[in-house]
Amino acid sequence: MILDKELEKLSRQTPPAPDPEARARALAAAMQAFDDAGNHVPADQGNAGGRRQSSIFNWIWSPAVNKKFLAGSALATLLVVPLAGYLTIEMNGNGVPVIDQEKIATDEERPTSLPSAAAEAARGDSDAIALAGKTNGPAADVGEVERLLPHASSAVSPKPQSAARMSAPALAPVPPMGESGAFQPEQDRERFANADDNPIKSVATDPVSTFSADVDSASYSFVRRSLTGGTIPDPRSVRVEEMINYFPYDWPGPESADAPFRATVTVMPTPWNHDTELMHVAIKGYDRAPATTPRANLVFLIDVSGSMDEPDKLPLLKSAFRLLVNRLKADDTVSIVAYAGNAGIVLEPTPAAEKSKILSAIDRLEAGGSTGGAEGIEAAYDLARQAFVKDGVNRVMLATDGDFNVGPSSDEDLKRMVEEERKDGIFLTVLGFGRGNLNDSLMQTLAQNGNGSAAYIDTLAEAQKTLVEEAGSTLFPIATDVKFQVEFNPERIAEYRLIGYETRTLNREDFNNDRVDAGDIGSGHTVTAIYEITPKGSPAVMNDELRYGASSTVPAETSGDAHRGELAFLKMRYKRPGEERSVLVTMPVDDKNTVASVDAAPQDVRFSVAVAAFGQKLRRVALPDSYSYQAIADLASASRGPDPYGYRSEFIGLVHLAEGLDQR
Repeated sequence: MILDKELEKLSRQTPPAPDPEARARALAAAMQAFDDAGNHVPADQGNAGGRRQSSIFNWIWSPAVNKKFLAGSALATLLVVPLAGYLTIEMNGNGVPVIDQEKIATDEERPTSLPSAAAEAARGDSDAIALAGKTNGPAADVGEVERLLPHASSAVSPKPQSAARMSAPALAPVPPMGESGAFQPEQDRERFANADDNPIKSVATDPVSTFSADVDSASYSFVRRSLTGGTIPDPRSVRVEEMINYFPYDWPGPESADAPFRATVTVMPTPWNHDTELMHVAIKGYDRAPATTPRANLVFLIDVSGSMDEPDKLPLLKSAFRLLVNRLKADDTVSIVAYAGNAGIVLEPTPAAEKSKILSAIDRLEAGGSTGGAEGIEAAYDLARQAFVKDGVNRVMLATDGDFNVGPSSDEDLKRMVEEERKDGIFLTVLGFGRGNLNDSLMQTLAQNGNGSAAYIDTLAEAQKTLVEEAGSTLFPIATDVKFQVEFNPERIAEYRLIGYETRTLNREDFNNDRVDAGDIGSGHTVTAIYEITPKGSPAVMNDELRYGASSTVPAETSGDAHRGELAFLKMRYKRPGEERSVLVTMPVDDKNTVASVDAAPQDVRFSVAVAAFGQKLRRVALPDSYSYQAIADLASASRGPDPYGYRSEFIGLVHLAEGLDQR
């Protein structure tokens, strides 16, 4: 039906008048460019002529555009143009991807559809001739198209789809072309939030810093994927706090669940600047025993669009969820929704005791179609409400390689949806897979507004870390809407800079507003924040003293003699799960928290500082730029300590990789 409508629409269009001479010149030049590029092939068995290899489509098509056959005749217009349209529609309708013209067009001209090389040649388009030469063959050569799109044969004989597979066709995306005709790297289509680095602030005018907790780890995994793939990561993909918080640390934790977390503060010299200091704030969440964890109602929302048909996407995703299912308790519940073009329920809420049924549903998933994430999220939340566990964990786990590019909802609508569901006790975790389509910015937004976390799964080992070893902290929150506020004493500190947390900063008044959302801390989670602070009188001070009213800026809380010895005052707010009112925790930071040298700082503090230096270097932060990769590796090596899973040794290897790749 759709094909008939498209053909009818095409038949009503007036085709351009052909220019026989221009078409003949263009085709001759394109063929010559192909031959000049050295693309002759040895004669195949049974093909003594040694002509260009071609499919049956090309064998039929070539005479139709050859000047010896229909060149210059009206019959060419009546047959060739509709035939080209029919083949294009038929191939599209059966799952053959078409290169997006928006990716190919130059800045001067961006046509709304991809013209065939025959139509370009008919207009005598010199760009088509140049493109044919650069791609080692005429753009209209269907044999060449089939080389780029190896599944083109599905246009003739589409494969039947299984019941668990979406009805939409599989669309394997073709990498975008640049103006040179060369394919661009896949990561060019990935999107990251563009947040400026935190500036140096003067305590005299801005003594208070407020931010939300962040326990995400996606940035570190993505950085690792880039470096091991031989490229320096996009600076926008580097979130320093996520790199620091990727590692488990042995910070002192609370003794009971009555206090969900405990803070430890260390002030030490800055390794990359002898005239400043670091104020290191370490948080450790209460670690629940597995037997005390509440029941979990989990909905796996899985992207099965055509772009997921790569080894590091859907196959890795399926293996990752198998690991998680094996970790669940018998009375936990699992549902599965798959989306591609439209959403489908693969598995109704099922007890984890029926493990074989759940694993079988996961195994049946196949990739195919476009990405209609909005409808999938709605279906997933419907299932989560259906199996809702009072006083338990109700969570949608979205697993995707990137974007939600089909569906009725905008990004803002999706954000509002997860915010509303969060209020009803259903949280959202986002897991990213693969390269090429990653919409990291949207994934971060959804996770932050859904009271969840965002992780990037690049290997099965990372899936094991995120979904098995850290399952308690990933799935079971012990404190929600966790906020931090630090007030610096202007008598002791002249300036400060928060390292990382650029996308998590809050307004000062947000700290006491319980309606403002913030990050969560899960069972056993560790959260680290580091400030670079400049003592008063240090030569590193960047801002001049105020001429007027400097003394009036001293906060009343720190102006008395009782507080003059303090460097700062740390305040933390959090809500217990299910509660609406926050709890306030405070602690002063003074000389008792200070160590005289870097070596005197605790081992885990020193390692996390090495990670902070590395993250800043990758983000191109100017201040630690003179601190070398080797110095970072030396600091990390000296503070590696026990490393049962090899995470820290791997980090040191990444530092050396970056040193070799960074050509600055």
